[in-house]
Amino acid sequence: MEAYFGLFAAAFVAATLLPFYSEALLVGLQAADYDPLTLWFWATAGNTLGAAVNWALGRWLLRFQDRRWFPFKPEKLGVAQRWYQRWGVWSLLMAWLPVGGDALTFIAGMMRVPFALFFVLTWIGKGARYAALLGLFGWAANLAF
Repeated sequence: MEAYFGLFAAAFVAATLLPFYSEALLVGLQAADYDPLTLWFWATAGNTLGAAVNWALGRWLLRFQDRRWFPFKPEKLGVAQRWYQRWGVWSLLMAWLPVGGDALTFIAGMMRVPFALFFVLTWIGKGARYAALLGLFGWAANLAF
């Protein structure tokens, strides 16, 4: 169970503003014969809940954007705002992207996207990414043997 909690924590941190990646741990645990469906669930849950932190920051902390400690630089916010303006709430399906994805979840809070809608769309996008990673690694591992 500790491995799953570790994956949850890694995925959570990776979705917040801290620079961290959970993919290596995910495929490492899959290689160690942990259940892929359980890995998928905990990684998706952690990453989605981490994104919810960004949503809350966008909702309540935007008034501090002129402060040096503010988590997003104007250029990252600009990329996310362009995505959001083009695709609207559906852009949250791309919240897993390494560039601009975290900012999209922040923008969703700024734009006051209802939390339930935010959560469902973010879960779908992040879940699809982890499923693709698990599937790709499983396929590659089968080719190697």
